Amino acid sequence: MNDISIQEMMTMQMQLWEQNKEKWSPMAPEYGRNSLLWMIEEIGEVISIIKKKSETAIMEDSEVRGHFVEELADVYMYLTDTLLRYGVTAEEIAKAYTQKHEGNIQRNYSKEYAAYLK
Repeated sequence: MNDISIQEMMTMQMQLWEQNKEKWSPMAPEYGRNSLLWMIEEIGEVISIIKKKSETAIMEDSEVRGHFVEELADVYMYLTDTLLRYGVTAEEIAKAYTQKHEGNIQRNYSKEYAAYLK
C-alpha cells in the first residue's frame, strides 16, 4: 500500500470503532473533544521522540523512525476519529484543505509577519 485516501482512513477508523463500540465512547459530537485531547497526547509523544532521539536518529535509525512514524499514524487516527465524531466528510475536509492551500500559496508570509520577525 503506497497511499491511502481520507475516505479509506475514515472507513478503517469506523471499522475499529465498530469492533470496540461496547467499550469505547459513542461516535457522537459530544465525544469529539476527547478525540482531540487524545490526538494532542499523541502529538506530545511525537515531540518527545524528536526531543529525546533527535532528527538525526529519526532519519538514520530505522527503529527510532518506525516508532516516530507509528506515533504520527496515531495522530492521524485520532484526527480521523474527530472528523467522524463531528460528521465531517472526506469531501468536506478535502475541499477545506485544498482551499486553505490555495490561499496559503498566495500569501506573502514575510510581509504579513514582518513586525514579528524583527
